[in-house]
Amino acid sequence: MHSTVDYSTSNSAASTSAFIDLGDQFLALQKGRTQPPDDGRHFGLVVDDKDAVRKALTDAGIKPLPGPFLDFLDPWGNRIEIVSYENVQFTKAPNVLRGMGLAHLSKNEQAIKELTAKDMAPS
Repeated sequence: MHSTVDYSTSNSAASTSAFIDLGDQFLALQKGRTQPPDDGRHFGLVVDDKDAVRKALTDAGIKPLPGPFLDFLDPWGNRIEIVSYENVQFTKAPNVLRGMGLAHLSKNEQAIKELTAKDMAPS
């Protein structure tokens, strides 16, 4: 993978929280849900190499959830969807992609069509 996702926990909260550094973004996850998990709520992580993430999950003993997407549950029951950058309907500014070492990434035809309809097509 070209981008880096650092998964780390603080010593005092190692069993109840995680901080995921995504370069220009981050996620902070914490235990403490009072409601049961459901099948609908989730968040997506956009990656440059979905197959590498699938392999990393397998190597870590994490089984993807059934279905057409690459979804899995974190230790606290949060549903996470892995999405390839080429498929998502947003773009990063060229300088951000360069800074992340990802200037080579592009969009597939369907994503460009959807971005064009929103007047957001990449140049």
